[in-house]
Parts: sequence; structure tokens; C-alpha cells
Amino acid sequence: MVDETKADDTLILAEGVDEEPVESNRRLFGPRLYLVVAALAAIYAGFHIAALNGLSIMRWTGISIPFLPRLPMETWNFRIVHVAGALALGFVMFAGAAFAGADRRETRALEMVGWALMLPAVFALAVAFWFATLISGGVMWNGIDPVIRFRETWLYGAPLLFATVGAIVLSWIHRRDRSQTAAPDLVLAVCGFAVAAYLITIFGTLMRNSTGTPFAPIGMSLAAVAGTLLILELTRRVAGMALVVIAFVFLAYVFVAPWLPGFLEAPRVTWQRFFSQIYTDVGILGPTTAVSSTYIILFIIFAAFLQASKVGDYFVNFAFALAGRSRGGPAKVAVFASGLMGMINGTSAGNVVATGSLTIPLMKKVGYHKKTAGAIEAAASTGGQIMPPIMGAGAFIMAEVTGIPYTEIAFAAIIPAILYFASIYFMVDFEAAKLGMRGMRDDELPKLPAMLKRVFLFIPIVILIAALFMGYSVIRAGTLATAAAAMVSWLTPYRMGLRSIVKALELAGIMSIQIIVVCACAGIIVGVISLTGVGARFSSLLLGLAEASQLLAMVFAMLIAILLGMGMPTTAAYAVAASVVAPGLVQLGVPLLTAHFFVFYFAVVSAITPPVALASYAAAGISGANAMETSVASFKIGIAAFIVPFMFFYNSALLMDGGTIEIVRALATAVVGVFLLSAAVQGWFLGGRAPWYMRVLLAVAALFMIEGGLLTDAIGVGLAAAIFAIQKVLRPRADGPATIPVRGAD
Repeated sequence: MVDETKADDTLILAEGVDEEPVESNRRLFGPRLYLVVAALAAIYAGFHIAALNGLSIMRWTGISIPFLPRLPMETWNFRIVHVAGALALGFVMFAGAAFAGADRRETRALEMVGWALMLPAVFALAVAFWFATLISGGVMWNGIDPVIRFRETWLYGAPLLFATVGAIVLSWIHRRDRSQTAAPDLVLAVCGFAVAAYLITIFGTLMRNSTGTPFAPIGMSLAAVAGTLLILELTRRVAGMALVVIAFVFLAYVFVAPWLPGFLEAPRVTWQRFFSQIYTDVGILGPTTAVSSTYIILFIIFAAFLQASKVGDYFVNFAFALAGRSRGGPAKVAVFASGLMGMINGTSAGNVVATGSLTIPLMKKVGYHKKTAGAIEAAASTGGQIMPPIMGAGAFIMAEVTGIPYTEIAFAAIIPAILYFASIYFMVDFEAAKLGMRGMRDDELPKLPAMLKRVFLFIPIVILIAALFMGYSVIRAGTLATAAAAMVSWLTPYRMGLRSIVKALELAGIMSIQIIVVCACAGIIVGVISLTGVGARFSSLLLGLAEASQLLAMVFAMLIAILLGMGMPTTAAYAVAASVVAPGLVQLGVPLLTAHFFVFYFAVVSAITPPVALASYAAAGISGANAMETSVASFKIGIAAFIVPFMFFYNSALLMDGGTIEIVRALATAVVGVFLLSAAVQGWFLGGRAPWYMRVLLAVAALFMIEGGLLTDAIGVGLAAAIFAIQKVLRPRADGPATIPVRGAD
């Protein structure tokens, strides 16, 4: 990682930051299979670029190629293809069980069983195409005709579910070499296409309007059951069990709700009616998939193009040149680099792996405990989700759910992001001061002038932001920024030719699998909330709490948002919390943008909230520390950030809602408040350790700064000035008794 043989002015610390980490269950194919899978991934990503920009081979050349979709596609059809493609790639790329190895033999007999399951899967797919030919031939499809019902049940649904369930169970116990595909996973890919083929066919008829009614075709419900199982299984493989368990709890709730007490009670619904509606824009094809099929995958492609030109390496080296000399240098580098990487990286854990592989060892080298080093990286990387313009895809879902323009959301996120990173920076700085740490030497760091010569690598991000605020659509702005990333690469040693562009598309296709399937799984949960009405009943519960205390209602909303987010990727955590918590906050009279930012912020920090803190766990894996200790330490380092949402709840100027003077004053007082709270937590204030009673006073002063009123700000600043005077004049010992010495009493 560190090359000390290079000249000082070209010293590079970060190399390989842009390389995508390889998960333990990802297959590593041999040359031939790799080329096939890489081509499919590149085609999948390229299809989205073409579909989103309305590109058409026939329109350009006049040549009609059979079986190619007409672009732009109908919305539901596009989302169905989007999910089906991710399912196929995901099942091919990620194994459902441990690979065969020295201590585990391949289960060849189960491979044969898997190939046997391919027969009903292919049969169901063929029947779906047969239905399409019947409908195109003039057959009027409906859910009542006994012949159609028989065909859908026994010729399509039964084989599909048999193959789906059988292949899922088989994949749990079947082992193959890591370089090979497994038959059960290929079966699951075919089942995904069978679901897509049927739904596209039926949603093209008047039966699209029958979803959720007794007149819906039974095949619609059977396809949705199979599709739901496929989504849950792939979510387990790429995102772990947490989100799957939560989804199963919500699905179970649909059918046990009639017997539950209080606000949890809901009307009884049959499985056919429920599943006929869950695979529509109310659930799986709803807001979360709408965003993943447009904005998210587009910006994943943008990130892949940036990675191809090694922008991530530059970001980290730039952060080292900027902050490496200050005390505790690598920790502050983690803060700056994570903020920069957060612009192009979609997940907290991914950000940890990208920057933490370099910063965590260096933090340990300058004196940080391994637990603290991992915690700092986890807290800093989590903040990347709040960093405009991409915000870990959360801004796009917020725009879809609220109807507020994306540019307004990204603009409003600037001050909350500043406050988050300011709080982490202060905590890191005070920790370094307490431990008497030094920064890194000049000969250990890249030279800032050399880094500034390559500042043109920021051009794609500048173009993205400029295009958005010039009024271009998010899709057009993202496409322009992606093209700019390819052009800027020609000013670097990593020039992007045709091969590099295809490689970037391949990388984007693989990177997108997790976020797409997570969004689809979150769509299941959102669909349950919508169809059962539990979100509205939760809102009434919040209203009841607010009658006693509005602050109590906000704290309760915070706890629910964090609880829902534990163990879930940020995108899914926000999507679920926005359905459950945000409507209740809006009914309390909280402005729409403030309510959703409040929920989003806590969905983000759930990644560093024990006991299930994904970002902290990823950092612990790099630092070698205990995962739970690291999550507790990261929670402490990020504790000041937990106050920030209450700041913009009480003072909307922090979300750019107000005049210029009001916004500047709100930012200044909020930064001071975060500074005081960080000082209270760390016990270090303006050059010296603070005893416990001064720490209490610092916390009180910080809380006065939260509300944002002139009087409360004045009280907070006055308290801080008094504490500073006590520290400088009386010099109390931090470890001594809580007494003030009296001199000259005689």
C-alpha cells in the first residue's frame, strides 16, 4: 500500500481503493465462464443506460433486431426486467452455501437433482410465452374462466413454485467449486425469467386493473409468491439475514393481523388477493424499485466509471495531503476521505472497506487503539450516506416518496452533512489531543501541490452538480457526468478506451445487484405497510404521544427509525422508516422535508448503533478488534451526530429554509453546539482536560444551542464562555475532586 521508493512529490499512499471487495460467497469464475458473466453484466448495465436515455438501434439505423425491447419501455415492464436481470446475475454470481474445498467435497449427486429441477422451470417459462401468443392471438384473458385458471395453476404456477422452492432448498446444502456455476442457481435464474415473462404478458392486458381483487388471475398470485421467494433468497445471499427476517415478520403480520390487539389489528385478507397486489407499484415495483431502476443504477454506473479512472485513489491521497500532518492525522484523513468517497459510494460498509483498508492500519500505527481506529472509520464512512450529491441513493428515494425535487433535497442536505462530519472531526481531534498524538511526517505523505495538479478529477462531480442546478433531469445530469468521467480519464494514466468502458459497465452490473435486490425486498415491506394500513395506525399512535410531549414523540420516532434500520442497508432502512415513521411526523405538523430528513438521518446512523451495526462490523474485520466493542466505540464517536436531527427539527434554517443571514447564524451556532457536545463527551475543552462537572455544563450549553433561538444561543455561548474562564483562571484538575480552591481567605 505504501511505496516509499518514489520521489517525495509523487508519493502515493492509496492504491487499489477503487477495487471492489470480493464477498466470501461470490464465485470466481475461470476465463471462459468469466467472459460470459462479464458480458451479461455489461449488457445489463448498458441496457439501463440505453433505456433511461431512450436510445434505440432501430431509430438510429432503421434495422429491426428480433427480441430486443422497444425503448423507452413501459414503466412496469422496465421495472420487472430490471429486477429479473438482477436476480439472474445475482444467483449466478453468489452461492447459497459454502464452496467446496479441502474439507468439503462437491455434492455431485445434488447437482444432478438441480438439473432435474430445470425441467419444470423451463416448462413454466415456455408456458408463460405460450400465454403471450394466446393473448396476442386474441384470447381475452380473465381470472374467472375455469380453463384459464386450470392452465395458470397447473401448467404454470405449480411447476414454477416446485422448481423455485426445490432449487432454493437445494442451494442451501449443495456445494460446488468456487470457479463453477451450480445447477440450482441456474434454475433460480430461469424461474426469475418465468416470473417476469408471465407478469409482463398479463400486465399488458386489462387484468392489470384487477390486482388486489377477487377477479385477478390466480397465476398473478402464484408468480408473485415465486418472485417474493426469489427476492428473499438473493437478499439473504448478498445482504444477510436481518432484512430477510424483517420481511418475513411483515409478511406473517398480513395473515395474523386480524387476531392481534390494538393498533396492530388489520382486516383479514386472502393470500391470493395479497400476492396479486404485492408485485405491483404498491409493493415490489413501487418507489424503491422505481428509484433503483433509474437513479441508483445510473449513479452506480457513474461510480464505476470514476473507479475505472482511479478517482477513489485520488480522493484518499488528496485527503492525506490535506489532513495527514495534523494530530491523529490518519483519523482525520478517514473523515475527509470518507466524505469524498461518500459522493460516489452507495453503502456505509462499502465505504469502510474502500478507505478503511488503508486508514485503519495507519491509525493503529500512530497510536490509536484498534477498537478506536475501527470505530472512527465506521463513523466517518457512515457519514458518506449523508453527503450530497448522491447521499447513498437516499436522496433519490426521498424525492420519489415526497415529490420534492432532487436538487432541493441535495441542497438541503449540505448543512446536516457539514454538522455530521464536524462532529466526527471534533471527536477525533479531541481524542488525539488527549492521547498526545502526532501527525504523519511530510516524507510519509503525498505532496499537496502534486495533488492539486490532478484536481481536474473532480470535474465529473462538478458537472453533475452544475447540470442538476441548471435544470437538467437527474438522468441526463448523471449521463453527462458519466461521459465526463470517461473523457477526464484521458488526462490520467488510466485512459478509458472501449475495453475499459465495457469493464466499467461489467463492474456496474455486478455492483448493482445488492442494492437492486435490497430495494425490491424493501418494496415487499413497504407494500405490507401500505396494504395493511399499519403505517397510518402508527401515525395515530405518534399523535397520541405528541399530546403528552412533542419531544417524546420525536424520541420515539428516532428509536423506531434506528430499530428498523439495524442490520439493514441504508436505502432499505430509510424506505421502511419513511413508510412507518415519516407520515406520523407529518401529521404532527412537522414539514415534509424535515420529517423525511429526520427519519433518513437516523436510518443512516443505525449503521453504527449497537447491537447490530453493519459499518462497525466491517471496520472490526479490518482492525482485528471485537465487533461489539467497535460498535459501542463508533456509537460514542458519533454520539454528537445523534443530536443533529433535533437541531434541524427545531430550526429549519439548517435545511436551507430561511434567509441567508438566518441560515448562516443557524450553521454557526449549530457548529458551536456540536463542538461543545463533542468536548463534553471526550472531556477535552480548548487545550485541556475537563472535570466531570465542566463536562456536564458543556453538555447543557450544547443542548441550549440546539433550539436555534437567539435567547437559547446566547445562554449556550454564555455558559461556554464561563466554562472557558473557569478552565483558564482556576485550572481545575480533571481527575481531582470537584472543588474550587479558595485563595486569600485569611
